[in-house]
Amino acid sequence: MSEAGRLILLGAPLGNPADASARLREVLASADVVAAEDTRRLTRLARDLDITVGGRIVSYFEGNEERRTPELVEVILGGYTVALVTDGGMPSVSDPGYRLVRAALDVGAPVTVAPGPSAVTTALAVSGLPCDRFCFEGFLPRTPGARRSRLRALAAEERTLVFFEAPHRIGAALTDLAETFGADRPAALCRELTKTYEEVLRRPLGELARWAADGDPRGEITLVVAGASVTAPERPDDDTLRAAVAEREAAGLSRRDAITEVAIEYALRRRDVYTIVHS
Repeated sequence: MSEAGRLILLGAPLGNPADASARLREVLASADVVAAEDTRRLTRLARDLDITVGGRIVSYFEGNEERRTPELVEVILGGYTVALVTDGGMPSVSDPGYRLVRAALDVGAPVTVAPGPSAVTTALAVSGLPCDRFCFEGFLPRTPGARRSRLRALAAEERTLVFFEAPHRIGAALTDLAETFGADRPAALCRELTKTYEEVLRRPLGELARWAADGDPRGEITLVVAGASVTAPERPDDDTLRAAVAEREAAGLSRRDAITEVAIEYALRRRDVYTIVHS
C-alpha cells in the first residue's frame, strides 16, 4: 500500500508505443490499481512496452464509470494509488476521467498527472494552421439539426477549432461545416495520428467533404479548422469620421469617449481620429 492514496492520470500513446514516457511505464508497474478504458488495450500496451502491470486492473469506461467512480474513490481514501489510463491521449479529454477527477477532488484526495500525447495538440502542430490561439470542441452533436445549430454558433469564432469525429459521421460533419463555415475555409483532417497509416489532408472544407463522400474514411479522426477571418471595416472619409464623433457627443458621450468608440468601430488608431476631429 502507498503511504498516501492518490489518483494519477496517465497520458497514453495515441498509437505508437514508442511515445510512452518513462513515467507512464513506472506508474503502470507500481500503481495499486489501474483503471483502464479498455483492459485488453492496456494488456497489449503493457506487452508492447515489455512491462508488467503490478496492481489490480479494472475497467473504467462510459458504461460503468458512474458505478465504478465511488469504488475507486474509496480505494484512494484507503491509501492506495489508482492510475487511470484511456485508449490513447489524456483521460478526461473526450475520454472517461472527468467524473473520477471531480469525485476525488471533492473528498480532498490528491490528483496528479503523468503527461503524455494528446491528439488535440498533435493535430494542431501538424495542421499548418495557426495554433497560438485555439479552442477544442470535442465531438459535434450526432443529430443533423443539433450539429448544424452548434456549427452556426461557431461560424464566427476567430480561433482555430479542433474537433474529434467518428469515421461514419465525418462525411456529414464535413458537409455541414462546408455549408456553414464556407467551402473555402482551410482545414486539416488528421487520421490515425502516430499510427502506421497516419494521414493528414490539408484542404479546404469543401474538398474534404468531397473526399469523404468519395471514399470510406476509417480510423480515429481529429479535424482542425481555421478560424473565421477578421476583416476590418472600410475606412470612411474624414467628414464621416467627424460626423460619427459629433453624433456620439450629441448622445451624451465626452469627446474623448466618442473618439475612442469611433476608433474601435473602424479599427483606426485613436490619435488618428483625434487629429481628424481637431483639424
